[in-house]
Amino acid sequence: MSLAKENVENLVISARNARENAYAPYSGFRVGAAVMCNSGKVYTGCNVENASYGLSMCAERVAIYKAVSDGEKHIEAIAIVTDTDEPASPCGACLQIIAEFSQGSDPEIITSNLNLEYETKRLSDYLPKPFYLRK
Repeated sequence: MSLAKENVENLVISARNARENAYAPYSGFRVGAAVMCNSGKVYTGCNVENASYGLSMCAERVAIYKAVSDGEKHIEAIAIVTDTDEPASPCGACLQIIAEFSQGSDPEIITSNLNLEYETKRLSDYLPKPFYLRK
């Protein structure tokens, strides 16, 4: 099922607003994300860089970890906003984290620039064979 256009636009605006808090003094590449969980709640995040680059955190993972720390375990959709001409795709690590908390569903991934020009794809478009816990 796809999100209604109004829900997509609200998620993108939430991600754009979260981007304002990004800490990106090294790359200058500020990213915002907003995750909608199956509860309907939205959690936002921004990228946070560190002088030791490996300790930096992507906006997508910040938003997802905030949701998980609040008891959420199922992502319905995520919006990602960057200051680029074309919307930027999430990195592989973030895609795998999205897969972990999509519980086998195929969540919408909305990528947007600051002008709110966005495209919507599914996790499977980016990551056709994610790793899952085998029980």
